[in-house]
Amino acid sequence: MFQRQIDMLAVGDITTDAFIRLKDAHVNCKINNENCELCVRFGDKVPFEYVKVVKAVGNAANAAVAAARLGLRSALVANIGTDQNGRDCLAELQRNTVVTSLIKIHKNKPTNYHFVLWYDVDRTILVNHTEFDYRLPAVMHERGGRRSGLPPKWIYLTSLAANTLEYHLELADYLKKNPSVKLAFQPGTFQMKLGFDQLKDIYERTDLFVVNVEEAQRILNTDSRDVKMLMKSLHEHGPKLVAVTDNTNGAYLFDGDHHYHIPMYPDPRPAFERTGCGDAWASTFVSALAMGKTPLEALVWAPVNPMSVAQFIGAQEGLLSLDQLEWWLNRAPADFKPKEI
Repeated sequence: MFQRQIDMLAVGDITTDAFIRLKDAHVNCKINNENCELCVRFGDKVPFEYVKVVKAVGNAANAAVAAARLGLRSALVANIGTDQNGRDCLAELQRNTVVTSLIKIHKNKPTNYHFVLWYDVDRTILVNHTEFDYRLPAVMHERGGRRSGLPPKWIYLTSLAANTLEYHLELADYLKKNPSVKLAFQPGTFQMKLGFDQLKDIYERTDLFVVNVEEAQRILNTDSRDVKMLMKSLHEHGPKLVAVTDNTNGAYLFDGDHHYHIPMYPDPRPAFERTGCGDAWASTFVSALAMGKTPLEALVWAPVNPMSVAQFIGAQEGLLSLDQLEWWLNRAPADFKPKEI
């Protein structure tokens, strides 16, 4: 496949995010600050402070950039149009040293563009996925009965549009033919809706599964916030490692035998904007594994990047280099370590 092996091959949609900083809104939440809603005046002119446009983002692009910043050779499988937005996304990825040769360019199709309603430290995203004709790159298929080059160490599968079931099955077939490739799965909305039955081959092939608590509840169709139960139930569907993040409460890991918790790495300043923190956590965990770290070592690495990302606008500006991540690790509080629960 590649003459030089890819450490992480991210598979998912790419977009541009336009951050709209709201100044006149409020948030309504049910008890315990759950099921919150962003509220603005209906039928009125709603003022905003400014707009910042961030190119080449989305779960998969964020993961590819995070891995590249940490010194890994990363690539992205995605789809863009021939518009200026697509050209800008491609240039931004290349600026971050992400391999872009597997990105397919579609004529007469617009590149994804999302609007991010940013209020306080959190955001609500208005999404519109272009329905591309999804196919794995030809280089990932066997030619003449022989594999072309080296397969990647890890595939990082994440958010895709709603017309991609066959694409998932194609990827599952590729993974079956390449048993050495590890799979990380951070599902997006459509993948959660597909459920366990339709993505059975993906779940059973997954080496690392990453979601937040609310996503785990949605996938399992439960109101329970018992994280140990959630992780065990997800593990029963095939993933070898299950990680569940819980916002400022830290994150959890289940390896099939033991449950662990790691606290959030403390913010040096109040969080500015939290878009991409989940992507930073998951991709840093995978990057650590790709570097040969153990799952518990990866669990220590993973919270550091989100701390930095939350200090900036968007998902990528705050992503750390390896030296920067190690600098923060060396200054971690004494209680910043995994504990079995």
